[in-house]
Amino acid sequence: MSEPTTPTRARTVPTETGTAPVTTATPAWRRLLSGPAGRNLGLVVALLLIVIVGAVTAPGSFTSLDNVLVILRLASTTGVVAIAMTFVIIAGGIDLSVGSVVGLASVAATLAAVQDLADSLHWSVMVVIALLVGVGAGLINGLVIAYGNVVAFMATLAMLVGARGLAEILADRRTLVVEDRGFVTVMNADFLGIDILIWIFAIVAALGWVLLNRTTFGRRTVAIGGNREAARLAGINVRRHTMWLYGLTGLASGIAAIMFLGRTTAGTSTHGLLLELDVIAAVVVGGTLLVGGRGTVTGTVFGVLIFSTLSNVFVQNNLSSSFQAVAKGVIIVVAVLLQQRFARSPGRN
Repeated sequence: MSEPTTPTRARTVPTETGTAPVTTATPAWRRLLSGPAGRNLGLVVALLLIVIVGAVTAPGSFTSLDNVLVILRLASTTGVVAIAMTFVIIAGGIDLSVGSVVGLASVAATLAAVQDLADSLHWSVMVVIALLVGVGAGLINGLVIAYGNVVAFMATLAMLVGARGLAEILADRRTLVVEDRGFVTVMNADFLGIDILIWIFAIVAALGWVLLNRTTFGRRTVAIGGNREAARLAGINVRRHTMWLYGLTGLASGIAAIMFLGRTTAGTSTHGLLLELDVIAAVVVGGTLLVGGRGTVTGTVFGVLIFSTLSNVFVQNNLSSSFQAVAKGVIIVVAVLLQQRFARSPGRN
């Protein structure tokens, strides 16, 4: 049995007759930092630094259990959509419409006719409607992109505008209050002292990890993002897979709409406003390449937690949202620069 080899890279050195290639071993620490474990370690360090700043600047209140649950609760809605967005970006796509689809799904689920039906049957009718609207909008995006050959940016931008406008028409620019107390009670319940919204985020993250790392669907997603044409030649139905990827973000948007309804007890076209920016930022900071082919659900979870914790630190210290926006912008730029740096690294995985 042969011994395992150490990854090497070639460089040239001058000789009397010209130049000659010399093979040198890539240091183990560099291979570690260039791989998924190293990138996730960097996210853990960044999160710990933010936590330390919060603990120092707002001692007592920041580190309390109640505040930790607040951070997780705020991260949950963004996190659910970010998990699905990870798949789309890994495949080389983008979905700008998720925030508007959240607003549309929340309005559709709280229309008077739907609430009357839920009152006569069960509050789960509202949940089903929100999910169906989300999946429907996502599949429309997927069909236009995959079979209409429309660039993802333009197709989802059109859905962003259209879904928000349709939500305003359906709601008549009003806030639709959730009348079913059973739905409100369940969505504000807790299990083992932890809010149901946090449990939903945890379950979605776990399912997303399994889907990406342990299924054919996940492997096909990475293959399409790495080389779309090679994936097609390998027998993957790229168009159909792309359609289902956008259906996945639509499903996540429907779940997020339900979470918004539970948290605010109202449906409105303003739900999810600018949510797509927070989602994409969290995915990018989490290490998913915007060009596709690489990304992890674990990294996305850390990306979401980083932004949620940062926002809480600003609130605890009574700093304006303007400073928070600047800080987020800086973090995103640094994350993209690091992506480019590691993407060029000879020892990358």
